[in-house]
Amino acid sequence: MITNVLEYLEASAAKYPDKTAFADLDSACTFEELRQRARRLGTALAEHFLPGNPVPVFMEKSVDTIGVFMGAVYAGCFYVMLDTKQPAARIQQILEILDSDVIVTSQKYEKDLEKLEFRGKVLFTEELDQGAEDSFVLDRIRAQAVDTDPLYGIFTSGSTGVPKGVVVGHRSVIDFIDCFIELFHITSEDVMGNQAPWDFDVSVKDIYSGLKTGATVQIIPKQYFSIPKNLLDFLVDREVTTIVWAVSAMCIISTLNGFTYKVPDKIKKVLFSGEVMPIKHLNIWRKYLSDTMFVNIYGPTEITCNCTYYVVDREFQPGDVLPMGRAFPNEKVFLLDEEDHLVTEKGVNGEICVAGSALALGYYRNPEQTRKAFVQNPLNNRYLEPIYRTGDLAFYNERGELCFATRKDFQIKHMGHRIELGEIETAMDKIPEIRRSLCIYDQPKNKIVAFYEGEIDRKTLSRSLVKYVPNFMVPNVFVQVETMPLTKNGKIDRKELTARYQEGR
Repeated sequence: MITNVLEYLEASAAKYPDKTAFADLDSACTFEELRQRARRLGTALAEHFLPGNPVPVFMEKSVDTIGVFMGAVYAGCFYVMLDTKQPAARIQQILEILDSDVIVTSQKYEKDLEKLEFRGKVLFTEELDQGAEDSFVLDRIRAQAVDTDPLYGIFTSGSTGVPKGVVVGHRSVIDFIDCFIELFHITSEDVMGNQAPWDFDVSVKDIYSGLKTGATVQIIPKQYFSIPKNLLDFLVDREVTTIVWAVSAMCIISTLNGFTYKVPDKIKKVLFSGEVMPIKHLNIWRKYLSDTMFVNIYGPTEITCNCTYYVVDREFQPGDVLPMGRAFPNEKVFLLDEEDHLVTEKGVNGEICVAGSALALGYYRNPEQTRKAFVQNPLNNRYLEPIYRTGDLAFYNERGELCFATRKDFQIKHMGHRIELGEIETAMDKIPEIRRSLCIYDQPKNKIVAFYEGEIDRKTLSRSLVKYVPNFMVPNVFVQVETMPLTKNGKIDRKELTARYQEGR
């Protein structure tokens, strides 16, 4: 039985020692080179960190960074990626939560580090890499390791304005990745095209699918996602076969007609998540990559990447609801209503709840928020069964497939009616001129506000919407935007749009 993700790395290094494990624009490493470097770094890090503690990694995603991640794991610790491009204030908040007086970085990020005003000890990878591995130290650490030890920490936005550090253990990742690669047939022949930032859990699927199977992970430069030609050239040149991307990243190519320039026809698996995929964009991808498997995957960071998946097996039209599908193996996914009763009827919304070994270990140094989010299953009063309440609403369609509805907090009361803002967005997707849309609610003025990309005037849009939704669901305000602002994780930035509206209203 595998109990530590380092077994993935060690097995692939033994089987494919000279095969490229990770590559970026400037460098690459084989599986054996990664193993050796990780052991050197692990030995050095063990002098500064006790097992079970976080290792703050202040870097950008790169071949260098993956070595630090694995080094932290060899040291018996868990890594926390701190992207250098994040606002200094947020990183400072995270460092305060981590309560670490040591940070790991590279000399190339010294100027970025100065902005943090960090007063603790700084460890540079260039210096850590100079030492030799100490097998005695590493073996001693490994002998004490168990599968519930933390592996990584990822900070998500907190409702109070303070980030929450989701800590995920080895067992959760192992159970998920083993299912993931089997379901989607990921093998050593695959080349993963990594889009996701490494402080975002979508990247976990790229990193550990590669380590588990011996697949190569090609790290795509962030700037290429604003230059479709460069992005498509990269996918073709690096012979990428599998992408696990945010919906917004895919929409960049389809919005800008990237496939008329070049089709990366070696891609055979496309998995997407983060937001509801607009059908018109999905259909463009399916048109040009007709022999490719497309998979809609869903899940918050707190349940280790994803808990449901749907392999697209039929045609969909704009306005159709793309299913979330079914639960991953060894994960229990069910719906609860507002009275905590199980929802089984078709077409009835309930909150998505998840149970199983995929659940995170909780929020780092935040027992209060941990208790709120990870609760006892209200359907079980016989033994301990923690579940995670996602805050997302879903329903079962006529085929019995799970379908996303909206966020609980995106459900509004307007003109005496309970309205799901997501339903309005789905209706807007049916209008050919609309590329993307997002709705918010101005509660003080009792107005539904719709932001949209597309060449259509507000009056025509309003008249078109009446064909699909009742009058009381037609937005009161329409705001045309050239492009939707995106969060670092590739989702439409709701906060930014709300701020723009509030400034201009």
